[in-house]
Amino acid sequence: MERLLTLPESSSAPLSIRAKALVFHDPASLHLLHDVERIARSEATVLVIGETGTGKELIARHVHAVSGRNGPFVAVNCGAFSESLIDAELFGHEAGAFTGASQARAGWFEAANGGTLFLDEIGDLPMALQVKLLRVLQERQVVRLGSRRGIALDVRLVAATNIDLVRAVEAQHFRADLYYRLSVATLRLPPLRERRADILPLARHFIAVYSSRLHLTEVALSDAAQTALTDYSWPGNIRELENVIHYALIVCREQVIDVADIKLVPLTAPAPTSAPAGSGPLLLGGMGMLGAELTGAVNAPRGDAGAHTADGLPALVQLLAAWQQLLHEGHEGLLDQVEGALVHTAFAHEGSNQVRTARTLGITRNVLRTLLKRHGLLDGRDAEGAEAGAQCGSHQLGLAPLAAAGAGVGRSAGAAAAGAASAWRTQGAPLA
Repeated sequence: MERLLTLPESSSAPLSIRAKALVFHDPASLHLLHDVERIARSEATVLVIGETGTGKELIARHVHAVSGRNGPFVAVNCGAFSESLIDAELFGHEAGAFTGASQARAGWFEAANGGTLFLDEIGDLPMALQVKLLRVLQERQVVRLGSRRGIALDVRLVAATNIDLVRAVEAQHFRADLYYRLSVATLRLPPLRERRADILPLARHFIAVYSSRLHLTEVALSDAAQTALTDYSWPGNIRELENVIHYALIVCREQVIDVADIKLVPLTAPAPTSAPAGSGPLLLGGMGMLGAELTGAVNAPRGDAGAHTADGLPALVQLLAAWQQLLHEGHEGLLDQVEGALVHTAFAHEGSNQVRTARTLGITRNVLRTLLKRHGLLDGRDAEGAEAGAQCGSHQLGLAPLAAAGAGVGRSAGAAAAGAASAWRTQGAPLA
């Protein structure tokens, strides 16, 4: 048995902005499909968890299709709006509610009335909006900006995220009460590498789709190409597979896709095959192999320091040693102090550019703006002021050991600090 879900065709849509097909051929996929269809017939709020490109919107659309609801399916990406706009976009506004609001406008909740509202990247929703969303879910009504009158709603909510919301709750980046409200029915969408039996059926589907667009007929996959596709880890999941097949069809010859036509470019380096000597099974702070590497380097005899020469590792070791010294000295409010120093330094390092700073730290821009407000960096945004803030932040906060660790490696220490914090936050350990 094999099932296929696809997005509605749209001639104006970009080719590959999301996963546009989902095949249920692997046993794990078929089990997921049965769960989806059982949950869809209820009125429960659904939380879809999965990596980027796994087809979360397709699952949400299938929930709506099976639910029997007659209203529209409305998809909204919470990460696509700035913090100042998303309130009005989701909940609507009255005329005069803010500058430029010349007329009243319904929000996405009202637009989806009688149907299903899909909130993608729910983990990017600012904390203030999380409170308002929780109230809407509890009271089943929405209040527009600038109004005091509630508007009754009949909306099925399906939310999706590619982050670990449990760790986000622990890090105080996501409200626990909203998480419990959203996760009434949780669906975990496995990455493509965990359902390899779906890879070739998906590849054949994309071959059929793009062959017609490229005016090709009866294109086949060679045995070597099939092996290459099934053995690859697919970090970009279905979206990456679609793009790989599209390119292969463009360059293939004689109606056969061979392994030379398949362009596989993993964005992440393969994990080390073994932990460094001396690290043992210890994983530091949820940082995976990086934590094990740092642990081995810090615990190694001083004469062995040169044995650990991976890129950036000496600076990270110095930073870790500084943290250990600060913990030993027993500073009060250490977490806030270290976070403040890191935010000041990263913001100055990126020339007070919020987009680049968020990318460097491995966080969303909304989370960065929250940190910038917390540490007083939104009023003085010029690089010189931010640089001065970074310097005074280290000294006024009593972070002499941290500053000393950075002094020996200059800018590289700042970059190492950002890299360490990025890895820490990615693994879910709280920085704030």
